[in-house]
Amino acid sequence: MKITDVKLRRLTGTMTYPGELWEERGAKPTDLYPAFRRLNVEDSMRRAFPRVGDDGYRVTQMFLNVETDEGITGVVGPLTGDATAFYLLTQLRSLLIGQDPLSTEYLWDVMYRNAPNGRSGDNMIAISHIDYALWDIKAKWLDQPVLRLLGGAVQDRIPAYASTAGFSLSPDKAAERVTMIREQGYLGTKWFFRRGVGDGLEGERANIALMEALRDAAGPDMKVMIDAWANWGVDYTLRMAKLLQPFDPAWIEEPVQYALRESYAYLKSSSPIPIAGGEHDFTRWSVKEMLDADMLDVYQFEPIWAGGLSEMIKINALVTAYDVTFVPHVYLPAASAPVAFTLNAMTTPMLEYHLILGEIYQHFLKTPLSPQAGYFYPPDVIGLGLDVDEAKVESEQAVTFG
Repeated sequence: MKITDVKLRRLTGTMTYPGELWEERGAKPTDLYPAFRRLNVEDSMRRAFPRVGDDGYRVTQMFLNVETDEGITGVVGPLTGDATAFYLLTQLRSLLIGQDPLSTEYLWDVMYRNAPNGRSGDNMIAISHIDYALWDIKAKWLDQPVLRLLGGAVQDRIPAYASTAGFSLSPDKAAERVTMIREQGYLGTKWFFRRGVGDGLEGERANIALMEALRDAAGPDMKVMIDAWANWGVDYTLRMAKLLQPFDPAWIEEPVQYALRESYAYLKSSSPIPIAGGEHDFTRWSVKEMLDADMLDVYQFEPIWAGGLSEMIKINALVTAYDVTFVPHVYLPAASAPVAFTLNAMTTPMLEYHLILGEIYQHFLKTPLSPQAGYFYPPDVIGLGLDVDEAKVESEQAVTFG
């Protein structure tokens, strides 16, 4: 079997969603600066997903197809962004044509060695997408789920926690959402706090009011996580951790910039609330540096960014060897679930599901994967499970560069 082509499809369709799809945007690392902090949801997500009629939203996404001479196509999508698409077609495509798609180790190493300045970021995300597509081909060729090729599930089910990007951060409305999430059986819920260093005492009070409302609605047993997305810094994080400790947050996620290893290690040793992060780190070598630094309480590498399935096999070995907690970030449930289900409950006690983004990113899929009554179950679809439901495609464009 040989790879005959690597193509990108830009698909457009209409997703039905009752009510306002995106109520509020979360914090971003650029919110440190006033010009960016002033931007609201109208300037961002509502432009990306415009309303069509009363309950419809326009969705445009790109999908990767790796085609073979035996009629088996590896499919991954939606892509993370236009930069990923650029690297796929301009840097990686020529390395793959004519190659054996089952040679995943060889092709991963070729793509990695071809990118001395692309060992992280968008180029590594592109390599990750290709690797997942190759595993999709391998599993389809063998007529098996990808998880079976990895050795099968070691957990019957994994508790899910609900990420809430897009929901209102008004304490009253957030409390209503938490009540709904709790009733749906989720283990916990993560909220993306908007207020950070530039918001002063008013921002601190807003964070406390939000956390208090979340805990009141969640009750004493449900986990409540905070995502600060590199918008807090060391001093602010320690101050907020002391103020929020009475409400028992499960963790504070990515409070400082990703590369600040010593800052994370200091926070881990000093904060009364556990520190989580790692979704923006890549490959086994970066992971080993982080584990050697003992810099996090909870590690959250993103499988479809960090190097793909071939690389996650090695990363899984590292996290178990270092005996740490690894709760994968979930951009695409079908990509993260096979990684999580090969790890036992001591290493991976839960898995993330984005309530809004999970619907958006899986809109075009034949077999979307989401929790059932608060639990993920081992995916059993043949292949990876990212094939497109062509009935949802209203228009399509081929993607090219140059």
